[in-house]
Amino acid sequence: MSPMDAHPSAGARELATLTDDDLVTGEAVALDLPPAGLAVRIGSGLVDVVATLVLLVVGAFTVVLGAAGSSGAVQTIAFIGLTVTVFLVFPTTMETLTRGRTLGKLAFGLRTVREDAGPISFQHALVRSMIGYVEIYALTGVPAFFSMLLSSKGKRLGDYAAGTYVVRERVPLRLDVPAAMPPPLAGWAQRADMTALPTSLALAVRQFLGRAATLEPASRHTIGADLARQVSAHVAPPPPPGTPPEAFLAAVVAERRERDARRLAREAQLRHRLVSGR
Repeated sequence: MSPMDAHPSAGARELATLTDDDLVTGEAVALDLPPAGLAVRIGSGLVDVVATLVLLVVGAFTVVLGAAGSSGAVQTIAFIGLTVTVFLVFPTTMETLTRGRTLGKLAFGLRTVREDAGPISFQHALVRSMIGYVEIYALTGVPAFFSMLLSSKGKRLGDYAAGTYVVRERVPLRLDVPAAMPPPLAGWAQRADMTALPTSLALAVRQFLGRAATLEPASRHTIGADLARQVSAHVAPPPPPGTPPEAFLAAVVAERRERDARRLAREAQLRHRLVSGR
C-alpha cells in the first residue's frame, strides 16, 4: 500500500476543521476575528454613552433656546425629534458610514461585523441602535451586561437581534511561511487541474505543512499520507509516480497561491482600466 492510500487519521480530520470565527481567503488562509472581551466592550460602551449624553445636553440646550416662546406642543415635538436623533439617527448613521464603528469602538480598536464576519449594513446598525436604547439607556445597561457576560462572543441583545457581534481589529496577524514549490513538480503543477479542491482541505494542508517540523515522525508521515490521499481525489492528473506526499502537498498549495496571485493581478488591472477609461 502506498502512502497516499493510508486510512484517514484523527489528526488530519482535526487539521481540516474550521471554527465558526474563521474567515477564509481564496488562498485558504483562515483569518481569526477574535470577539471583543467584556472589559473592552464596557470601556467602549462608556465612551459611547458619554458622547451620547453630551450630544443630548447640547441638543437640549439648543432646543430650549430655539423653542423659547413657542407653544408646549412645539417644544414637545422638538424634544421628541432630539431624542430620536440622539439615540437612533446618530448611532445608526455613525455605524453605517464607518462600517461598524462608533466613537468608543474607534478608541478601543473594535468593529461590529455580521455573523459571517462581513461589514454591517444600515439595517444592522438600525436594529442595534433601537435595541440598544432599551437595554442600555432605558434599563441602565443591565440586560446588555449579563447578555455579554453569558455569550461566547460577548453579544448584547442588540447583536442577537441584528445578527452581529463585535471583534477586535488591532490584533497582529501571524501567517506561516508559504510552502515553496518543489522544482521537480513545477511543470506538473502548472498543468494540473485543482479547481475542485475544497477550501477546508487546502487549509488543512497549509496547517500541516506549517506544523510538520513540530510533529513526531510517525504522526507526520501518517497525516501527510492521509492528506495526500484526500487531495489526490480532487487533482488531475495525479503527480508523477514515486512523489513523496509532502512534496505533492507543497506543490498543490504553492500552485494555488500562484494562481490566486495571478487572478488578483488580472482583477486589479481590469479595475484600473474601468476606472481610468482606457
